[in-house]
Amino acid sequence: MKIFIDTAITEEIKEAADLGIISGVTTNPSLMAKSGRTLNDVITEILGLVEGPISAEVEEADWESMYKQAHEIVEMTHNNPNITIKLPMTPDGVRTCTMLSKEGIKTNVTLIFSVSQAILAMEAGATFISPFMGRVDDFLQSEIAPGARLIKDINRVKEQYGYSSQIIAASIRNKGHVEQAALAGADIATIPFKVIKQMYEHELTTRGLKIFADASKK
Repeated sequence: MKIFIDTAITEEIKEAADLGIISGVTTNPSLMAKSGRTLNDVITEILGLVEGPISAEVEEADWESMYKQAHEIVEMTHNNPNITIKLPMTPDGVRTCTMLSKEGIKTNVTLIFSVSQAILAMEAGATFISPFMGRVDDFLQSEIAPGARLIKDINRVKEQYGYSSQIIAASIRNKGHVEQAALAGADIATIPFKVIKQMYEHELTTRGLKIFADASKK
């Protein structure tokens, strides 16, 4: 399973990229607002840091507006092949996905919470589809790991019918979600920087490091 980083803060992206573990970046308007910078500035800098798909989200609107904004983003980045247009799971978003996919522009359909939504996005030719694990878990609290089950079910449909869309496990809240996504068959997990740092941690590792440090002093 590949790892993307879910942030628009370029310092975090650089630190993760220096580790050699990330294969792409996802952003959204909320993350962009937290960065305090313009879409143009952030995306341009990210393209210089990571050699892989970079998702830039259009504003939810009618399909004509989303299609126009998508092309503005592509032109802004000089038709960089790594630019991926992030689209909402709406009728207009799916229509825009179909059009962009036919033009060879990478797409990422986001806010997916059901298998039926995933089917629509895959039929529209989405390069990536993003089921939201954390939000599904929040919504279906009475069930056990519903977000992971959603990814597993989408993956079964994908394999059964030969869809080419890659599944991005999104809305990752903790390292448990990362593990569940991998076991459920996600192609990619897009992970906040703070969760990436949590992935290093284990009590036995900490104990082992202390034992080694104490032994070296002796």
